[in-house]
Amino acid sequence: MAHDGAGPMTDTVILANLTDLTRSALAPVLAITDSAKSAVAGLVTENGRISAQLIEQHQTAAHGLAWLATYAQALQQMQSWADRLTTDNRFSEVEALILQIAFGEYLSQIAGGIQMNQTEVVRAADLSLTPAELAPLNAPAPAALMARGNTQAARSKLAQLMQDRAAELTVGASGLDAELEMIRDQFRRFSREKVEPFAHDWHLKDELIPMAIIDEMAEMGVFGLTIPEDFGGFGLSKSAMCVVSEELSRGYIGVGSLGTRSEIAAELILCGGTDDQKTHWLPKLASGEILPTAVFTEPNTGSDLGALRTRAVPDGDDWQITGNKTWITHAARTHVMTVLARTEPDTTDYRGLSMFLAEKTPGTDEAPFPDPGITGGEIEVLGYRGMKEYELAFDGFAVKGENLLGGQTGKGFKQLMQTFESARIQTAARAIGVAQSALDEGMKYAQDRKQFGKSLIDFPRVSGKLAMMAVEIMVARQLTYFSAHEKDEGRRCDLEAGMAKLLGARVAWACADNALQIHGGNGFALEYKISRILCDARILNIFEGAAEIQAQVIARRLLD
Repeated sequence: MAHDGAGPMTDTVILANLTDLTRSALAPVLAITDSAKSAVAGLVTENGRISAQLIEQHQTAAHGLAWLATYAQALQQMQSWADRLTTDNRFSEVEALILQIAFGEYLSQIAGGIQMNQTEVVRAADLSLTPAELAPLNAPAPAALMARGNTQAARSKLAQLMQDRAAELTVGASGLDAELEMIRDQFRRFSREKVEPFAHDWHLKDELIPMAIIDEMAEMGVFGLTIPEDFGGFGLSKSAMCVVSEELSRGYIGVGSLGTRSEIAAELILCGGTDDQKTHWLPKLASGEILPTAVFTEPNTGSDLGALRTRAVPDGDDWQITGNKTWITHAARTHVMTVLARTEPDTTDYRGLSMFLAEKTPGTDEAPFPDPGITGGEIEVLGYRGMKEYELAFDGFAVKGENLLGGQTGKGFKQLMQTFESARIQTAARAIGVAQSALDEGMKYAQDRKQFGKSLIDFPRVSGKLAMMAVEIMVARQLTYFSAHEKDEGRRCDLEAGMAKLLGARVAWACADNALQIHGGNGFALEYKISRILCDARILNIFEGAAEIQAQVIARRLLD
């Protein structure tokens, strides 16, 4: 059968006029999303306003709306990806299968139930959708895609093509320009040569990533990637940040996450710092001369940052910080902490919070926190090692007055909120990298392992798992690249960034889980890399906004 705009397709598993079908299927999806939005709004509105209490009461419906809207946006971006590739004459059989399977699967989930996680499935009834409101899915295009889009034959064909094109950096063209693909190639080579051969050993021994790796990353510009050239950075786009984060995390999430703290610190200073603070700190962050860590979370607050109790009190022109923080990544070896603390003692919400650039001395194994006024203990973790996690206790820790971000108190929460878009985009990119590493390991094992006289990949359910990994990785990738593009264009993208992070984290976990399943009992052995990848993938649904918090934030934005 033929596919319009892409030349002849020799295998009949690809639907005829595919991009016409997928384009036609978008309108029904958007119509159902609008109906769900109206229905959920009716559940959570009181006296003409959205009620937080009613959203909590109808949390499944609200979060289900977030997931439905995420699917709708993801399918729109997959269509945009296919259209760009078709225009560039790069839409081949692999891309056609990915597009077809993605639409077939996501449309079927919209009709029958969206997997928020393994046990929570949101169905039309949860969203108060009537059969009439679901009727658009009975139109010819979505009906054809649901019936014949994600078939075993399509998955098997895609898996076959994946083996034939194993040397390519991604399964299917990314849709990015040549410059960004050159960046991908550079960082993929770095990961293959300097990270992947050693990452599992670092994980098993729970060791810090060697400083030699960090120094080489600094030379490659990782820490100044998006910092403007005027401040010593490369001034590259958030899209470039995505590619770098993706390929570094594909090697090891710890390495991919080293740049996260620099990204957060730089964004804080760029958005909220004084001119002197920008001039002083940004060049040092960009060069890697100083390494930052983010110090926000407290033991009893979690995602409720407005309830923070750590306080900063004036000490002449300077400040003293007292309180407890937890889940502080890479705390010991860093030079500066971005600390969120309460400067207005009478406040109990976000309005009394301020942000500090608190300088510290990098620690050693023997003395991780050598400065007076700060102590810390390591939190042992399943995965996401390489930087280590800490609990910190501050007792009159001294901070220079000039290091109050922006030179004003009470601005800390707003300053932090300005970083959320970039942080969640970067986290989504890390999730794609982890998912891709799971696919890499699963693919290799399925090809090498023989059972019943043939390779595992020759069994349909094994090849089907690998194909679905590739499909969902591309869906998450396109949603992430879209959010990065919106950020680069200066448009508000907290909604899109949240969607990318929400979906990307689920995809990473699903890929790791399925790749371990392909390994069978060996996957449960610590010696196999997939055991580490599974542990690393699990954190992605928790940090930078747990999946439930993320869905809540998306729902509020949709309903407001």
